Amino acid sequence: MDLTERLRASGQEHLLNTEGLTEEEREAYLSELSLVDLTSCEACGRTAAQRGKISPIEGLSADAIQSRLDEYTAAGMSAIRAGKVAAVLLAGGQGTRLGFDGPKGTFNMGTKRRPRYIFELLIENLLSVCEKCGAFVPLLIMTSEKNDRETREFLQQHAYFGYPKDYVRFFVQEMYPCTDFDGKILLEAKGKLALSPNGNGGWFSSLKRAGIAKDFPDVEWYNVFGVDNVLQKIADPAFVGATILSGAPCGAKYVKKRRWKERVGVLCLEDGTPSVIEYYELPEKLAKARGKGGELLYRFGMTLNYLFSARLLDEISTAKIPIHAVKKVIPYLGENGQTIHPKKPNGYKYETLILDMVRLSGACLPFEVIRGEEFAPVKNKRGRDSVSSARRMLWLKGKL
Repeated sequence: MDLTERLRASGQEHLLNTEGLTEEEREAYLSELSLVDLTSCEACGRTAAQRGKISPIEGLSADAIQSRLDEYTAAGMSAIRAGKVAAVLLAGGQGTRLGFDGPKGTFNMGTKRRPRYIFELLIENLLSVCEKCGAFVPLLIMTSEKNDRETREFLQQHAYFGYPKDYVRFFVQEMYPCTDFDGKILLEAKGKLALSPNGNGGWFSSLKRAGIAKDFPDVEWYNVFGVDNVLQKIADPAFVGATILSGAPCGAKYVKKRRWKERVGVLCLEDGTPSVIEYYELPEKLAKARGKGGELLYRFGMTLNYLFSARLLDEISTAKIPIHAVKKVIPYLGENGQTIHPKKPNGYKYETLILDMVRLSGACLPFEVIRGEEFAPVKNKRGRDSVSSARRMLWLKGKL
């Protein structure tokens, strides 16, 4: 089926209008159209599925990990030395919420006199593992169309903060078209589609599309982590080893929630299957529930640090990760040829979520980490989980 037939079959024939474009602009526009995943628009207007029966999940506590630490660490180091582990950094975001105009990873957590960039801190954490294991872990960095060039240039200018460039790869996150509430794809400008990133659940499809997996054929496990947390351990041998020895195809690092209404997703069971429930979806009655020992029953707060087996990922990609429609304010090309900037939501952006990958895994090992040791998120300019709170924790750890 050619492009024209595909667009007409999906009700998007309005995109075929190329009037007013130069031949060069027309070719570029049609080329972009040919790459668009039209199936994402099938989620138009879809509401979140009703939640199943939620119940607590059992996981590895810090004490349980400590009792078998040598065993877990040895298994993880063996996998790393055999080239079976890769690290995937989700770095497509900007530092807008920090009052910073640039890729979030380039934000300076230090001072002008002694800069300590987020990318630097994360790579430093990974290097410590590599030195311990005597082997380098492939570092695969997902950027976005908006920050790809700036991210690459920044890391090149800083010589990848000591990480061997032969083990570094970049790939750009795929984009989904935005639509109005009727499912019609919007144009941002004449000959330019309104697009948005396909969500953190799209990292593996984007990685496969970039052809990076073939560069490291021995990789059997992908440690996926966000750019936000400057204290997290990456390719942590104990985490890798514990997950492998558990037989589960997925592992998730968690911190104990410090209060019932802490704004973090919670790992639990949903209809008997491991699932991550966002804090705003967990009923207050469950969020407050406590066990016999007084601990919160739903205390496994996610840190966005997961381990997925390559075999599982291939199965998930075949099964198709759900696409979610989110109401957003989307600038679009009006009938008069001018770009309109709405003041309230006027359409949908589409995204896939990594939490759906956990649910599709069928089995996931919750792995506890200590908040003061491995959890210093940088999400806000001030207050909780902010630049100032993370800086304080970095200072206490001697990293500033």
